[in-house]
Amino acid sequence: MGDVTDVGVVDAVVNLRTPDLIDRREHEFRLFDDHFGTDESVMSVESLVDTMDEHGIETAFLIAVKRGSKYFGFEDLNVPYELIHEVVQEYPDRFYGLAGIDPWEGMEGVRALEHAVEDLDFVGAHLYPHWFYKEPSHRKYYPFYAKCAELGVPIQMQVGHCLIYLKNHPPMPSVGKPEYLDTIACDFPGLKLIGIHTGYPWVEEMISVAHKHPNVYIGTDAYAPKYWKPELVNFIDSWGSDKVIFGTDYPVLEMGRAVSEVEELDIRDSSKRKLLRENARRVYDLD
Repeated sequence: MGDVTDVGVVDAVVNLRTPDLIDRREHEFRLFDDHFGTDESVMSVESLVDTMDEHGIETAFLIAVKRGSKYFGFEDLNVPYELIHEVVQEYPDRFYGLAGIDPWEGMEGVRALEHAVEDLDFVGAHLYPHWFYKEPSHRKYYPFYAKCAELGVPIQMQVGHCLIYLKNHPPMPSVGKPEYLDTIACDFPGLKLIGIHTGYPWVEEMISVAHKHPNVYIGTDAYAPKYWKPELVNFIDSWGSDKVIFGTDYPVLEMGRAVSEVEELDIRDSSKRKLLRENARRVYDLD
């Protein structure tokens, strides 16, 4: 492991994305040609663990991501729950699984989510609402929210602008304004909701929703800490110190850069510990 710092970076929980596909035989992370313009190996799981060790990161979330509905021809872009479970089984002290959801799957998807949590030990759910063209407060998501509440697991979802486009695919609407989490939280006061990607450009709106509801949190992934809006940094170091969870969206944001830039933030060590470790472990009940 890397050197232990006074803010407990070695024990940080990183919100890590799988880059969209894991090879069944070698558990090798790859990038899709129609997404980033490449079709090349990114790294093996062993290399990923080495990278985490290098930067003092103990544990991370792996997402069985759903980047569109199988009913609309996107099944090949999605990661099966079983593959993430295999990786977590290989490294039970390093990874936790998050189950991607597709609202168009209906009760079939709800039952699969229940299977992922109860039988495959997933610790939460994940949603990219813009891939499904429906704002996260739409009724099609509600059976999944009800199941997450019943199972006692959080769900994280992208809020803010959608800036990623596929080749030969029309631009996707930005359906994830933070205000929609306000509606969900009112309807499901016991459901833990994490708005990831900071809510940019509606960061203050995301902060207001997180402050209003005890069950709403903010995830920082995909944005370099040095570019976080001052309002978010102040929230982390004051009245919102219990409400923000660190993430990288690796490889979008390189781990070493993310950790070093958090170290450089002018915030208290106690706030850094909560951001890097304590909030995630509490919200996801990892202890």
